[in-house]
Amino acid sequence: MKMAISYKGVTLPQPVAFAVDRHIHKINTLLKSYAPDLVRLHGSFEKHPHRIKFTFSVTLSLPTGALHATADGPDARACARKALVELEAQIKKHKALLRKDYEWKRKRPRTEQVPA
Repeated sequence: MKMAISYKGVTLPQPVAFAVDRHIHKINTLLKSYAPDLVRLHGSFEKHPHRIKFTFSVTLSLPTGALHATADGPDARACARKALVELEAQIKKHKALLRKDYEWKRKRPRTEQVPA
């Protein structure tokens, strides 16, 4: 996976980078079926100058589509975690759509209720 993360106004990216790397490892395990050179992840941290607020936006480009997630919060690590967890859920949903899981779901048989 090709990865690029930019930090705009974030003074201490080391603790944030550690939290991001842990989620990136989870995302890599979900994307084993794709060739590593075809998967690109671009993320950017921004700190708002007038408020204590961070924004993290991440875009994942796959051969079958692009996924995007954003999160806001007072803590840089927390907003990174929110965005990456949302991205993981989107990846799972995207792979289920590609497998056409919706066609294979079986409905439960209807049981007739007998009046007492």
